[in-house]
Amino acid sequence: MDVLITGGAGTVGTAITDHLADRDAYDITSLDLEEHPDPDVESVVADARDAETVRSELEGMDALIHLARVPTDGGGPSDQAIAWSDAHGENLRLHANAIGAAVDAGVDSIVYASSNHAVGLYEVENAPEIYDPNFSLTVDHTVQPHPDSMYGTEKVYAEGLCRLAADAHDVQCYALRICAVRDPEYDHPYGDAERAVDNGDFERGSDAYETQVARLKGMWQSRRDHAHMVDRCLRDDGVDYDVFYGVSDNDRRWFDIDHAREVLGYEPQDNGDDERWDSRPA
Repeated sequence: MDVLITGGAGTVGTAITDHLADRDAYDITSLDLEEHPDPDVESVVADARDAETVRSELEGMDALIHLARVPTDGGGPSDQAIAWSDAHGENLRLHANAIGAAVDAGVDSIVYASSNHAVGLYEVENAPEIYDPNFSLTVDHTVQPHPDSMYGTEKVYAEGLCRLAADAHDVQCYALRICAVRDPEYDHPYGDAERAVDNGDFERGSDAYETQVARLKGMWQSRRDHAHMVDRCLRDDGVDYDVFYGVSDNDRRWFDIDHAREVLGYEPQDNGDDERWDSRPA
């Protein structure tokens, strides 16, 4: 299968290629502003905002994994303000160009990197109690969008483009509401807290540290579990359009994975509350 990944050299893209690029089933091309580090991946250094470039690279491809987006200064997941920015507009254009190019190129499927922030107000409204393993809430694929920010709203917009591609153009589309995929050095339930310690934000063992650990134990999707989910999407032939939550089999998660299990055959290997994580990183 020939696959193009926009934004393939980033955190999520390399999680996919680290586990799938050496498989005979896939020939993967990364389109990114940076060279892809994996020799098993063909690297195209280009801007995904350029619709003609994306369309050209999609020629003959079977699938698009769309991860690319333009960084924004405001409107991030912790900001509930409703405000337009040029970068926000660039992202709307980028998503429309990429998904439109996939439709024009006749790809069979699109895997879109949506986000938990498309329904992120569930967390905002219930934090920090939601991080308790006994908190009773399940957010599944049937809920209405509940974005927590302009970032989350952008993700809802691109989910809508995928739905249009599926319903009007017969492209199989998978919207993955990714929870927390991290770089290799922080790919564990203490990752966010340890990164904050490394950045000097707070000390290990502080209340802020413990809150970050509790949150990530619910939100974490290991890099291998994320690649496995993408693999199941690429191999699937039964979905028209659907939403799945990118999260490992964490005891305290509030996002549903039963739907992904039933539809895709998703079988995550990791759990943020597994006993092997009881010892904090040194």
